[in-house]
Amino acid sequence: MALAPMVRRTDRHCRVLHRILAPRSWLYTEMVVADSIVFGRATAKLDFSQEEHPIAVQLAGSDPSIMSQAGKLVEARGFDAINLNLGCPAGRATAGEFGACQMKSPTSVARLIETIRGEVSIPVTLKCRTGVDAHDSPRFLEEFVHAVSEAGVDTLIVHARKALLTGFSTRQNRNVPPLDYERVRLLKSRFPSLKVHLNGGIDNCPTVRSALLWADGVMIGRAAYRDPMFMARVHQEVHGQDPGLTVDDVLLRYRKYVERELTRGTKLQPMVRHIAGLIRGRPGSARIRRCLGNASRSSAAGLEVIDNVLRMLRRLPDDQLVH
Repeated sequence: MALAPMVRRTDRHCRVLHRILAPRSWLYTEMVVADSIVFGRATAKLDFSQEEHPIAVQLAGSDPSIMSQAGKLVEARGFDAINLNLGCPAGRATAGEFGACQMKSPTSVARLIETIRGEVSIPVTLKCRTGVDAHDSPRFLEEFVHAVSEAGVDTLIVHARKALLTGFSTRQNRNVPPLDYERVRLLKSRFPSLKVHLNGGIDNCPTVRSALLWADGVMIGRAAYRDPMFMARVHQEVHGQDPGLTVDDVLLRYRKYVERELTRGTKLQPMVRHIAGLIRGRPGSARIRRCLGNASRSSAAGLEVIDNVLRMLRRLPDDQLVH
């Protein structure tokens, strides 16, 4: 299982929180454009803590030379894998000739993969869509996967929607094209030796159980960010291990991380913004989130912000503290 890369969501603080929730999951950085790594503009996005392993960087770009240089730099930073983004439908991605639009040129993608793999020793995986624009037939997807597998990719994460690059926003591309899990299941049956992980719209445990009958894994995105405790439940489904965590447990363990980072000069607000989902939906949650937001924005804010959240939660009955 894995936490999906999400722009402005899965920074290093978010990933530490989800490591607590799912000890054996793969974690991914936000999408990082290769040029920004090579030319030194993405240093902060490549920061991570040792407890985050296994962690992959999600890399975007189309120039083989730049991508291979970025790959070497990523490997030197200690990442466990490189994941190529061939699913982003954003206009800036299409303008930069990376993301979902690359699926239209399987041969170019294959050459890109071969170039990167020639420069690094860590695995190179790929995240894609089931298709893009008019290129969305089962045959197109199979030919694309055949090309990338011949280039050396053995692990695919497939967002079970096609990408629509004209007239649709990035947000619409997360829900307007219909989900097609069957397309991904058939792909796995056609390429049984490949590891195929399902992504897209997974927001409940029955869907996870159904997917794991044929998929090699699942990748959870916004459902896990909105409700972080969902990651703990999925971890139990996938690995048969119940972390047995309450919201209190998670906050107390995350508090230790926050304390460590505060001593290093990290500001509080970027760390505590990720815990809002732990509180959402509980009695008094709106009041708690409001207090959390107001307090964390103060330049003098410290651990007392998390301690206050814990105190407010503990005023609720115990059975309301466990999601």
